[in-house]
Amino acid sequence: MNKNKLTLRDYLLMALISVLFGIIYLLAVYAGTALTTVLTPMGLGILGYEPFYGIWFMAAIITTYLIRKPVVGIVTEVIAALIEVLLGNMFGVMVLVSAFIQGVGVELPFTFTKYEKYSYRITMLSAFSATLLSFLWTGFRSNYLAMDWRIVAAIFVVRLLSSLFFTGYLSKLICDKLDEAGILNQNLDTGEVNE
Repeated sequence: MNKNKLTLRDYLLMALISVLFGIIYLLAVYAGTALTTVLTPMGLGILGYEPFYGIWFMAAIITTYLIRKPVVGIVTEVIAALIEVLLGNMFGVMVLVSAFIQGVGVELPFTFTKYEKYSYRITMLSAFSATLLSFLWTGFRSNYLAMDWRIVAAIFVVRLLSSLFFTGYLSKLICDKLDEAGILNQNLDTGEVNE
């Protein structure tokens, strides 16, 4: 039996996470828009969405962590983004490209461990790689080279801090608590998981 073959349970979990995070992602967009409005008079409007970036990586990391099979995080991230767009995200279909890049960033560290290690070290690396890839993508789209280097550095630092908290720390904590409560109906390997 192929250990990477998806089961009905995997598909249902991916669907549930996609819908849940599609809604959460849209709420994060509204929060970012509100913060941008507040920061714009100070000339810092470009930082408005940055504190929420780590939230936008959570569907990918939670799905990867719970299902532990290749590509599930990328697929879930893109479906969550599609739901976000259908619910009214004003950035449109470009969000799907961003979601794909973010999903790849999240899954990279898990790929290098062959989906066998789920420690805080790996989730923090996942948060970093998602930040880096998303930063390169938004830098290309928004022409960061034309901006003051201090603003660009602030974008990266705030995004990284958001990602380390929401993606690297909070997402793992949520998954560990779900496992401890027996909700997952799956005994995750406790050797590397709870480090």
